[in-house]
Amino acid sequence: MTNFNGLNMHLGNLSRLSNAKTRSISAENFTGEKGKGGMATEGTGAAASRDLGVGWKVSPSVEIMSGETFTMGDIQGPGAIQHIWLTCHPSVWRNLIIRMYWDDEQDPSVEVPVGDLFCNGWGERSDVNSIPVAVNPAGGMNSYWQMPFRKQARLTMENRAPEKAVLYYQIDYTLTDIPEDEAYFHAQWRRTNPVPYKDVYTILEGVKGQGHYVGTYLAWQVNNSGWWGEGEIKFYMDGDQEYPTICGTGTEDYFGGAWNWEQPIGTYRTYSTPYLGMHQVLKPDGLYRSQQRFGMYRWHVMDPIRFQSDLRVTIQDLGWRSGGRYLPQQSDIASTAFWYQVEPHAPFPELPDNDEREVI
Repeated sequence: MTNFNGLNMHLGNLSRLSNAKTRSISAENFTGEKGKGGMATEGTGAAASRDLGVGWKVSPSVEIMSGETFTMGDIQGPGAIQHIWLTCHPSVWRNLIIRMYWDDEQDPSVEVPVGDLFCNGWGERSDVNSIPVAVNPAGGMNSYWQMPFRKQARLTMENRAPEKAVLYYQIDYTLTDIPEDEAYFHAQWRRTNPVPYKDVYTILEGVKGQGHYVGTYLAWQVNNSGWWGEGEIKFYMDGDQEYPTICGTGTEDYFGGAWNWEQPIGTYRTYSTPYLGMHQVLKPDGLYRSQQRFGMYRWHVMDPIRFQSDLRVTIQDLGWRSGGRYLPQQSDIASTAFWYQVEPHAPFPELPDNDEREVI
């Protein structure tokens, strides 16, 4: 008899036996019930499979009408989600809102446009080659964040787009015992367009309780010329007021780069590594695309930022002006913050409407 619960997987424990039960939810098995996959008689593949019958890709995806919310999964625990794969058309990435609820809670612990949750906030696909998040050709979005729950996990997808959305998805999870010190996964999206002059951009605030911050994704549009990434990221925790406990040295430094990401000089060099990256640069085209846009992620997997009672995270929107002086910029910044904490969590700010989320 083994006591290994099958969580926190890595190569060092991959050979260990466990009594955990592996399950998977998709459009071919909406409940994840054992022995109930591939039984659909209706679905988006029904016409294509009409000569083959049940078991032949009858329901590979779902259609979510405009204004509808689809329940992707409703799982009774205890257990943990270990992998999520999904794909949908880039045109709906900012208008499909994914939410996750743990243990019968009424307010979601995750509320993020689906593109931003997978580091693709600009509606144009960019591959991501990291450990917690992988985005692969041609739009396969994968999450490996471990998401434990004790009573229930409920995942929904709301379609705020004016058109129908087609969603392919799979949720892989395990039913197993959850230790007392396992916290709950959270993710929150924000956007300020533009950042007010001489103000800072707030990535996260209002977090109450014990936990640890594990990741940042920024979709950043620069609205002025010149190098734009001098701003410091700051983590205010456990009663910090005017001054933070953790203060970075510059935007590209926080995301693991240096010296403006210029390599060779005059060219931005993109990169995507296991824990950090500046993986996307969208350049002006000389016509209607007038501003530069960037996508950046930083995963605090090996260096989680632990807090005991509260957390606030900000970053300065800072460039250069004449006379060797800093320029407080007015960029368009959207962020997704990732963290674990005990429940209950503080309610999130209301998600902005379609116009405020729109990528033009």
